[in-house]
Amino acid sequence: MIKLRLAENFRAVFYAPFYATLALGHFAGEGLDVSLVTSAAPGGGPADVLEGRADVTWGGPMRVMKYRDEGGPDLLCFCEVVRRDPFYLVGKPAAGGFDLQSLSRLRLGSVSEVPTPWLCLQQDLRDLDMDPAGVSRVADRTMGDNLAALRRGEIDVAQVFEPFAEQALSAGFVILHAQASRGPTSYTTFTATPEGLHRRRDAFTSMTKAAARTQAWLAVNSADDLARAVASFFPTIPADVLARSFARYMQAGVWADDTGVSREGFARLAESLRSGSFINALPAYDACVVNLPV
Repeated sequence: MIKLRLAENFRAVFYAPFYATLALGHFAGEGLDVSLVTSAAPGGGPADVLEGRADVTWGGPMRVMKYRDEGGPDLLCFCEVVRRDPFYLVGKPAAGGFDLQSLSRLRLGSVSEVPTPWLCLQQDLRDLDMDPAGVSRVADRTMGDNLAALRRGEIDVAQVFEPFAEQALSAGFVILHAQASRGPTSYTTFTATPEGLHRRRDAFTSMTKAAARTQAWLAVNSADDLARAVASFFPTIPADVLARSFARYMQAGVWADDTGVSREGFARLAESLRSGSFINALPAYDACVVNLPV
């Protein structure tokens, strides 16, 4: 068995395919002994790899783009797992209906824990000829705090991922908008250094094959099956809440059904980061991505 240290970006429901690959024995089935290394903070996985605490991490290609944009150490992404934006806008049912233009007259609590959800949403607003700066936005509260603010009537809309969306539904709110509807957006892949990919190419190819096995498993199994498989990773989330969260993600097509990093999704993410001034220039796909065989 080849030992690999995999840095866990942070514990999140939308990362379920990674946990399933561990729980279902797909890494082991490809000859890998994979151990999770907990990152110090969301987005800390690349630093773990660069500083030798891990061999590989998972996370957004946005980190690969950011390092390259700043002239920092090179990183490469491979094996797409989360292909669409897993965040939702939740709030009270809108009497006249809701679309993104409605945000011009509503108070929004956006995600503060990580930058990508707002960067993607602000691009979607720009695509509608809206100025994101014109949105009344609370930008410095956690998703849990924003749900509490929603209940108190301090904001009208909260931007959340699962299981917060499920919790909002249980509290009588509705999903107003699924950010997955923006189309392919390369949200989560594996990330490694070029040197690491050269030295461990066979091992990382096996990781990709293991992920492909999980994708095939997800195609023929239910949200309940997935919830049972990964329950140990989410001990504080009730099984029914976890299953409903997974069902919603499956319906939205959040998870990739093949391991190739989507060119369309990579470009959409890159433009969202550039328009939000997270990066200054659009990166070249072939400079950032390696697609390994399955």
